[in-house]
Amino acid sequence: MANPKHKRVLLKLSGEAMMGDSGITIDPPTLCGIVEQIKQLLTEGIEVAIVVGGGNIWRGAAAEAAGMDRSTADYAGMLGTLINALALQSALEKSGITTRTQSALTVEAIAEPYIPRRALRHLEKGRVVIFAGGTGNPYMTTDTAAALRAIDIGADVLLMAKHRVDGVYDADPRKSPNAKKFERISYLDVLNLHLQVMDSTALSLCMEHQLPIIVFDLSAPQSIVRVVLGEPIGSIVST
Repeated sequence: MANPKHKRVLLKLSGEAMMGDSGITIDPPTLCGIVEQIKQLLTEGIEVAIVVGGGNIWRGAAAEAAGMDRSTADYAGMLGTLINALALQSALEKSGITTRTQSALTVEAIAEPYIPRRALRHLEKGRVVIFAGGTGNPYMTTDTAAALRAIDIGADVLLMAKHRVDGVYDADPRKSPNAKKFERISYLDVLNLHLQVMDSTALSLCMEHQLPIIVFDLSAPQSIVRVVLGEPIGSIVST
């Protein structure tokens, strides 16, 4: 790597991104590819924090639609993020990367509580920090958790890793062949056009704190490293 554009990044990994194309809950080759790229970033002195989703294990919205209480469904989803966090932590540590998982839910046997100052200290020591448990509150998405954690740790950018979606479009590119991709777009335009980048609470937080968002396809070769280097892949959401 040469001349990385960002010093401290927060990577948001959706549950679907961890599945890859295999259809299984957590795809080992996909996980290995993520780990190798993170290792490259650490070698260059870049600080890496990660927020994991849980959609590959549990979807609160689907459970609610089936009749489950929304709050209970969301807490179950938070437990799904912990499973993904532990899988990612294990893969990172097997690769020789010191890792700490912090959870918004109290699970002392497997994760530290979420403490911003402690997270910053871990990052300064070159450790990867994985944030699990969402925000710890129902009715809040892991996108909102990603925005909050990125702001808390002073990240330079929020990296939104998607599965087979290489940026922000004016329509679903998987359904509309004429969908237009935006290389750059403002927060307000995303909100006004109702584009599915992240939920409006998360987007409003990023806009208020002027935290840039890069939406990119995780499955593209070396996509995480290329984004941090400043290559024009994906879409940038900013002022």
